[in-house]
Amino acid sequence: MAIDKEERSKFLNYPEPRPGPDIPYQNVRKSSPAMGGLQLVFAAVLVEWFGFIRTWLWQNAGFGDLRWIRQYLDTYEPRFDPTVIPIMNQAIDADSRDIVVSSSTTSTKSHTAARKFYSVADYQALYASGKLTPTAVAQTLLPLIRRDINPCGEHSIAWLESRVDLILAAADASTLRYKENRPLSILDGVPTAVKDEYDVEGYKTCLGSRNDYTHEAAVGMPITSWSVTRLEEAGAINFGKLSMHEFGLDTSSNNPNYGTPLNPFNNRYYTGGSSGGAAYAVSTGLIPIALGSDGGGSIRIPAAFCSVYGLKPSHGRISYKPGINHFDTCSVNGPLAVDIASLSAVYRIIAAPNPVCPTSSLFASPLPVSLASSPSKAQTGRTLGIPEAWFSRSTPTIQRLCRTVLDRLVALNNYTIIPITIPFLPEGQTAHAMTILCHAATAVPETRNLTAANKILICLGRVTPTTDFLLAQKLRQLLMQHLADLWRKHPGMIIVTPTTPCAGWHIADPKVDLKYGISDGDQTLKTMEYVWLANFTGLPSITVPVGFVLPVGERGVGEEAGNDTGGKIPVGLMGMGEWGSEEQLLQWGAEAEAAGAERRSRPPTWVDVVARAREEMQRVDYEKDNGHGSALRKRI
Repeated sequence: MAIDKEERSKFLNYPEPRPGPDIPYQNVRKSSPAMGGLQLVFAAVLVEWFGFIRTWLWQNAGFGDLRWIRQYLDTYEPRFDPTVIPIMNQAIDADSRDIVVSSSTTSTKSHTAARKFYSVADYQALYASGKLTPTAVAQTLLPLIRRDINPCGEHSIAWLESRVDLILAAADASTLRYKENRPLSILDGVPTAVKDEYDVEGYKTCLGSRNDYTHEAAVGMPITSWSVTRLEEAGAINFGKLSMHEFGLDTSSNNPNYGTPLNPFNNRYYTGGSSGGAAYAVSTGLIPIALGSDGGGSIRIPAAFCSVYGLKPSHGRISYKPGINHFDTCSVNGPLAVDIASLSAVYRIIAAPNPVCPTSSLFASPLPVSLASSPSKAQTGRTLGIPEAWFSRSTPTIQRLCRTVLDRLVALNNYTIIPITIPFLPEGQTAHAMTILCHAATAVPETRNLTAANKILICLGRVTPTTDFLLAQKLRQLLMQHLADLWRKHPGMIIVTPTTPCAGWHIADPKVDLKYGISDGDQTLKTMEYVWLANFTGLPSITVPVGFVLPVGERGVGEEAGNDTGGKIPVGLMGMGEWGSEEQLLQWGAEAEAAGAERRSRPPTWVDVVARAREEMQRVDYEKDNGHGSALRKRI
């Protein structure tokens, strides 16, 4: 088939549009044994010592199954880097810190403000009015999140480290800027925190492990990651490092090293991962925005499980410099947020091109995003593509919740739903998993101090033959070319699926599993059913909350739950767009947010930070009036 040269000229490294084989969807996998407790610890020892066990596990996981489709892959070259860069609008170089609250942003904010979810816009408005100060917010949050006090803060389980001196200094500086009417951006003074994968000056980077993997910069050079630097330059206050699944190698965020943050809606469920601390912190209302990373759904899965919003940007758009990306053919950095307007604000900040990064520097500056929820009647040709056989892998209730929102988008926002097909989806998920484990085995040659579950996974990466790894990269090429063909036929289409086919991840035995960790390959693959495609092919992707289901242990488990149901489990809807289409996805996310607004509710662990901070302001004023101005700082 001829290549659309005009379309490809708008991008660098755009795949040749080429439809893949017309193969019916079929998902037949062997089951992997679930392990926990001392059984898991003993299994890890055996796997590390005996090669035949590693080989059996590798085969049982289906990693050798790509050989069965080799006849379809022979005419494709391996593709190792999924970066595709739009080259349109390169002349636009506005400072992405100059973000204002437009009328469309305000309308989106109202959906959450009515339920007391404090957004970036809410903080900015309160600071500008003088009703709240960043210092008061810092003084309120620190006792809640610190691990280095006795007893530990109520929500410290989500934090690994918080530098009080750095936080209070940043808060005081922001408070002064607002007093002098010179805020740096809409993010000035807004509390945030970052996953323990980001290098930050003054903090260790442990990747959720017991080891220190802090990047060693050249003498006199900073180590802080680009995204964090951008947030700090915009005035946001970084409240420290957030918990994560060790090395990001699973999707539960179970972490026996530092403790596991539990789902804010139901403490018998995981937050999802690997950016579990970020999702917990945003969902509980402690911070409206956070930074995570996503190599296999690690932003979108916890965002869905905790009923918040998450964006996985196009591959290569967000710079990792001056550090390195340990999973550089699949992983990206990105934000989680309490609403779409806040998500958009953070994205515009961190997605600014980094001039010293070979890939980020080639992307254009982010464009302003209109978050109006209702398009004009003239806005037609808006397409949502549903891979029906794949979509139906979700539970009936999750399908119904997602389709209800999609039907509203069709009725209210001029979308048309079309069926699409994508070949070799189960095989593609296997290829993605194989690639991730090979990255892990290369990045972590020494498994000392690692959890038992990760020792097993890294061993599987070590025994992967080069020929099978290359077959996986050939399949990556096939999938990218097939997707390019779909967008040639349906320009601007957004591919929609549930974020996960299951509602959360239930903790089977909290006393054992939270102490030793878990290894449950079947559940891991289930949670990653849809998310892996965007990582493997480099697409941008977004998740939005769409409702709740009843948890394990309740009558009618898996059925739809109302907003007032205790212990309910959140469900997410995911959209994937063409390379470089983040602005379009954010627009769609705003429309989906409006369509499902009544299905949103706070978790029982939610903290009214604003109300507490205003009480702190009153207490400080009282103490100053009575000559005790330093008392509050001593308590922190």
